[in-house]
Amino acid sequence: MSNTVIKIDSLSKQYRLGTVGAGTLRGDFQRWTHKIRGKEDPFLKIGQENDLYKAEGEYVWALKDINLEVQEGEVLGIIGKNGAGKSTLLKILSRVTGPTTGSVNVKGRIASLLEVGTGFHPELTGRENIFLNGAIMGMDKSEIKSKLDEIVEFAGVRKYIDTPVKRYSSGMHVRLAFSVAAHLEPDILIVDEVLAVGDAEFQKKAIGKMQDISKGKGRTVLFVSHNMAAIKGLCNRLICLENGAKFYEGTVVEGINEYLQNGNSEITTDRIFSQTDNIIGNENIQLHRIKVEPLNGDQIDIESGLKIMIDFYNFKENSNIDCTIELSTFDETIVFHQGVVITTNRDSKRKNYIVEAIILSNILNSGRYKIKLIFGESQRYLLFMKEDVFTFEVRNTHQGVNFHKVPGVIRPNIEWKICQ
Repeated sequence: MSNTVIKIDSLSKQYRLGTVGAGTLRGDFQRWTHKIRGKEDPFLKIGQENDLYKAEGEYVWALKDINLEVQEGEVLGIIGKNGAGKSTLLKILSRVTGPTTGSVNVKGRIASLLEVGTGFHPELTGRENIFLNGAIMGMDKSEIKSKLDEIVEFAGVRKYIDTPVKRYSSGMHVRLAFSVAAHLEPDILIVDEVLAVGDAEFQKKAIGKMQDISKGKGRTVLFVSHNMAAIKGLCNRLICLENGAKFYEGTVVEGINEYLQNGNSEITTDRIFSQTDNIIGNENIQLHRIKVEPLNGDQIDIESGLKIMIDFYNFKENSNIDCTIELSTFDETIVFHQGVVITTNRDSKRKNYIVEAIILSNILNSGRYKIKLIFGESQRYLLFMKEDVFTFEVRNTHQGVNFHKVPGVIRPNIEWKICQ
C-alpha cells in the first residue's frame, strides 16, 4: 500500500491581470463596445496603461507544470522568492482555489494556516472560532472540547478566549490559529510564512510542535518560510520554486545552496547607489556607497580580514546618528549586531558621513554573508532600516589544508589552559 498522501500531476494555475469586470452589466457592455472599436478602456485608472495590444500582458502563470509527491510523515519545505508561486500552491492544496490544468490528489484531513486570521470570523470569540474551525474539519463537539484547554494553553490567550477575535492583535491571531490547526489532529498541516508575525518564543514553540506532529504522530507537514534556519531545522526534504516552476527537489542543505546561488542575491564587493536610478533611503538617511575590501592581500578570505565602509547622507538636523551593522549568514544566523554613534554637524542639514567597521583576520569563516543596516537617532528613534542591502563572500584559499576546514560561522582565537 502506498504511503503517498499528496500527488500532484502537471499542475498549472493561470490568473488574469487587471479588472475582470466593471461591476455592472452596463459597465461591462460599455467596456466591450470600446474594445471592439479599438478604443481605450473607459474604466482605466488615471495613469494606468492600456494593455489591450500586448498579447502577453493579459494573463500570468502563477504555477507551471508542477509534479510532486509527498509521503506520509514527511516534512516538506517550500522556498522561493516573493511571487514564485509558493502561496498559490498551498491554496490549491488547501482547496481555497482550483488549478487551471493538472490534478491534485490528497489523502486525509488538511489544516491550513495561510495568512493571519485564516478561517476566523471576526465577530465570534476565540472559543467560538475554535469550535467553528473544528466543525469545518469534520470533528464533533466532544472531540473539540477534549482539545480545548490544550489549544488555549499553547496559544497563550486564555485571558482573551471569550473576546471577539476582531480585537486580537496579529500575533494573537497567529498563535490561536496555529494552535487550532496543530491540535485538531490533521493528517496534513500546511503552514505559510505567517509564523514570522509571532514572537521568537512562539516561533520556537510552533516549530517544536510541527516536529512533534511529524515525528511523534507520523503526520505530514508542508512548511513555507524565508527563514533558512527554520527550514534547515524542521524539514527533511525541500523544493524550490521560481516564476511558478520547480527548479529543485531534494535534500535540504543542497536545496538551500541551490536557491542562494540561483540569483537570489548579488555577490559583490562595491556598490554605489545612483542618485536617480536606485536611491536607497528616505527623508532622513540616504545611502551613497557600501564597500567591503580585504585588510591584507587582494581578495577577501579567512586570513585577510576585512573592512566594511558605509558612505551615507544625513538629512536630520541637531541629532546624533546611530549607524548599526547586522551581519548574518544566508540561512539567517546572526553573526553580530554592532553600531557606532556619530555626532553630526549641527550647522548643516545635509552632511555626508563615512564610517568603517574593521573585522580582523581569522574571525569570519568561509561562506556568504549579508548586511542589514539600521540608522537611529540618539539610540531612541528609528530613522531608516534596510535588510539585505549588501552581500559578500569570504573565501577559503587553503582548500588543501585540513586545519582550515572547520564548521561554524566564526573562528575565535581561544586561549586554552591545561590545568591538570
